[in-house]
Amino acid sequence: MKIKVVVHKAEEGGFWAEVPVIPGCFTEGDTWEELLQNIHEAIEACLSIDTKEIELKPEDTVLEIVV
Repeated sequence: MKIKVVVHKAEEGGFWAEVPVIPGCFTEGDTWEELLQNIHEAIEACLSIDTKEIELKPEDTVLEIVV
């Protein structure tokens, strides 16, 4: 999956990034490397769900797919 990320220079130094296709998904980093690591973690967190919060019936199946 490819996701576009918009990176901004932070006024106080470092960078911050947002993922327009995922509302509320953003992060920051003092260095470019830290920002890249943080944005991967932020996207993963924004896209993950806790199936414990969903009422599943015995006949339901949870799939994990790669797109």
